[in-house]
Amino acid sequence: MRRILMLATGGTIASKESGHGLSPAITSEELLGYVPAVGELCRVEAIQLMNLDSTNIGPSHWLEMAAAIRARYGEYDGFVLTHGTDTMAYTAAALSYLIQDSPKPIVITGSQKSICLHDTDARMNLYNSFLYACDRDSHDVSLVFDGKVILGTRARKERTKSFNAFSSVDYPEAAVIRDGKLIRYLAPTAYAYGAEPVFYSSMEDRVLLLTLIPGMGAEALRQLKNSYQAVILQSFGVGGLPGGSGGAFAQAMEEWLEAGKTIVMMTQVPYEGSDMAVYQVGQQVKEKFQLMEAYNMTLEAAATKLMWVLGQTNRPEQVRELFYRPVQHDVIC
Repeated sequence: MRRILMLATGGTIASKESGHGLSPAITSEELLGYVPAVGELCRVEAIQLMNLDSTNIGPSHWLEMAAAIRARYGEYDGFVLTHGTDTMAYTAAALSYLIQDSPKPIVITGSQKSICLHDTDARMNLYNSFLYACDRDSHDVSLVFDGKVILGTRARKERTKSFNAFSSVDYPEAAVIRDGKLIRYLAPTAYAYGAEPVFYSSMEDRVLLLTLIPGMGAEALRQLKNSYQAVILQSFGVGGLPGGSGGAFAQAMEEWLEAGKTIVMMTQVPYEGSDMAVYQVGQQVKEKFQLMEAYNMTLEAAATKLMWVLGQTNRPEQVRELFYRPVQHDVIC
């Protein structure tokens, strides 16, 4: 029987009413007690890594999660992390960069309602996560939710309350779980017997997201230059910059680049990605400046990948090479 380690981090799945709103309070052992059928799938052990609302989870916690898995990687056949849904897609993407080419599955799950409620999705999500983690063809980082298995770099939360909260953006779901049966849509990654993943232990958290709206000025971009190492500019449609290559935004971008900072352009549109070469307002900007383009990466993947890349190097040519190097099908350009 396979050995699976559950790492609990808090979130709605572990929440109780505090009198001032829901707050994580249920322990890892208590979570497992609600789903005794997991014991028929595997030998499971659990640790309480943290107990946070996922709104409060960020890069330092991702590094802690990766370090906890690294320290125990040789002892278990797979890992299940319970997590709040609000930043789950960010965590799934971040762990995909911090733990690369893992022959063992690292599964992230949670729920829209607490596991202690009668009409909850928590018990099924948790059971399905162990079911997937126990399968010998499961590898790498995945998010399991509402019967879907989504690659860690392709997940996005699209609904705030419904049980089908997550979608796989611009890439097929890896598998589905129906009536206790795992049905794979994508062939699993082949790893050599005994292969080890590549772990990373540094991230740069000074990454800014600036979402443009019509009529917005460039003052904020200019004034924030000294506080951040990189900025992701979310523009419109397939990608363009207000004012083109000679406007106020272009001037502010030039200041960022002269200061050795990194700029990534991406679209606000959820699906199908960017292509700055289509319109003059995008093509001229991309030709004039050394910009990177996120294409059809999710925001969660683009942001956490940039944090990971800048945690390894700040040399522009190396930043570009690492950012465009595919990890778990995160970028298709």
